[in-house]
Amino acid sequence: MRPATPRPVFDANASASDDNLGALPEWDLSDLYASEDAPELERDMEWLESACTDFAKTYEGKLADLDAAGLLACLNDYEAIDLIGGRIMSFAGLRYYQNTTDAGRAQFLQNCQEKITDMTAQMVFFSLEINRLDEDRLAAMYAENANLARFKPIFDRMRAMKPHQLSDELEKFLHDQSSVGASAWNKLFDETIAGLTFKIDDEEMSLESTLNLLTDRDRAKRESAGHELARVFGENVKLFARVHNTLAKDKEIEDRWRKMPTPQTGRHLSNHVESEVVEALRNAVVAAYPKLSHRYYALKAKWLGLDKMEVWDRNAPLPAAHEATIGWEEARDIVTRAYSAFDPKMAELAQPFFDKGWIDAGVKPGKAPGAFAHPTVTNVHPYVMLNYLGKPRDVMTLAHELGHGVHQVLAADQGELLSSTPLTLAETASVFGEMLTFRTLLDAAETQEDRKRLLAGKVEDMINTVVRQIAFYDFECKLHAARAEGEMTPEDINALWMSVQAESLGPVFNFMDGYETFWAYIPHFVHSPFYVYAYAFGDGLVNALYAVYQEGDADFQAKYFDMLKAGGSKHHKELLAPFGLDAADPKFWDKGLSMISSMIDELEAIEVEPD
Repeated sequence: MRPATPRPVFDANASASDDNLGALPEWDLSDLYASEDAPELERDMEWLESACTDFAKTYEGKLADLDAAGLLACLNDYEAIDLIGGRIMSFAGLRYYQNTTDAGRAQFLQNCQEKITDMTAQMVFFSLEINRLDEDRLAAMYAENANLARFKPIFDRMRAMKPHQLSDELEKFLHDQSSVGASAWNKLFDETIAGLTFKIDDEEMSLESTLNLLTDRDRAKRESAGHELARVFGENVKLFARVHNTLAKDKEIEDRWRKMPTPQTGRHLSNHVESEVVEALRNAVVAAYPKLSHRYYALKAKWLGLDKMEVWDRNAPLPAAHEATIGWEEARDIVTRAYSAFDPKMAELAQPFFDKGWIDAGVKPGKAPGAFAHPTVTNVHPYVMLNYLGKPRDVMTLAHELGHGVHQVLAADQGELLSSTPLTLAETASVFGEMLTFRTLLDAAETQEDRKRLLAGKVEDMINTVVRQIAFYDFECKLHAARAEGEMTPEDINALWMSVQAESLGPVFNFMDGYETFWAYIPHFVHSPFYVYAYAFGDGLVNALYAVYQEGDADFQAKYFDMLKAGGSKHHKELLAPFGLDAADPKFWDKGLSMISSMIDELEAIEVEPD
């Protein structure tokens, strides 16, 4: 059992502070626990300790002797422990992410993690013994007991690790060591990032607010922000290089002991996706760079009146675009209407997030950057974190995170062990929610200029989600391959970063001195190696799904809800089959990429048509 951690989300661009946003919601975590000294939390921690001990006494060394009913009872006991452990760690983690610079919250999280790691060390035997069970005997038990057969996907995922399983003693050591290994380096990274300060015109700013200036209409402000980000990252690059060197080496050691053929294999196994499917996605996106990012940014350079774009121009607003601040209530209304137009049930599922304290929206000192939706545990509900400050991109982030939340609510009926969706499918509902919101806004556009602004914003988001994330994936592949050969200097890592930037962004860009350090602040490389391709997978999958929806499949909504309800109980091939889609087919990815290309076609057409 692993403690739950928040799911990061790509788009960390937040807006500058504004007084016109209205009242922004904050989390009410009392559905988990009222406080860190709540008697219920103390009770659950005590129960967890005794439950782990009882589980080990009851089942260790005996799984091979259990019949179908006995193995089902074992799974139910394991799930009950997972629920309580996940509940405690969700509470501790969410409190910490509200203010990562609060020493008390950090201490509470670390103490909970260490206690639960110690308690659950007794349960490491479970997956090891499951992997020793005879396949034919398991199949016979599935046939005998339908309730047990329901858990076959859990067994399949565990047993996929069988070739990479270590001795019982080593597995227990890795479990015990986890809270002071990679986890400790993750916390160092989080606390360092949250504590960084940037000076723009003598004003101290957070990372969120400084990154946001890269979307400012004033080019001088964008340039100042770009140089200030480079300065601060450069001053801290040795620490960030140490974090990456240590984590990459830690992973390389464990992968070598587990006989993983590549650094990416573990992620593919956890995602229940074949390496050739990911490779087909990667190759399709890289081949499409010229017709996507290169073509779009060349067009944007013309709009900006530039022969060459600097990196601080990449997310600049269009010259004629007017972006009024969007207050919280308006944002809520936009997303709710988009969800309801697809199916009223979507809006109904999203409503409690707004009404019951399931969203924390404001930018606050020490709060973690970016956004996520944390599923917590299946007998509570998800929580959404945003850094909302009123730009259209923030509205899209709200739609994205609510999509995650709706998905997590629907999948909860699968139970704790089967509800968790592999990363490759975890972005499906979130990106679909964004697409619904975008299409609602596009249909309401009154002028060609409005349509151009919306299309350009969506294309940029899709490039960020597909092109940028595959470039990030390539950077990680190069990083881990290089670290396997030896220690890397900051300059070595910088060079790897720049090797993918020019290729993915295109020849229209200049790259300022200092941009080579911009790998340093991206949390995915630290928290979840090779996570990033899941965003491109999700975007491509949703584009293909949305094309089916546009074609008028009468049963689309029912099939879509069935897919979300499945959680992690089915493989992506099985989930996509009702829509006539197959991610293993290279043409599948071309279909999704063609949607982005067609939007760029329309933008080029708008340029030559009279208004």
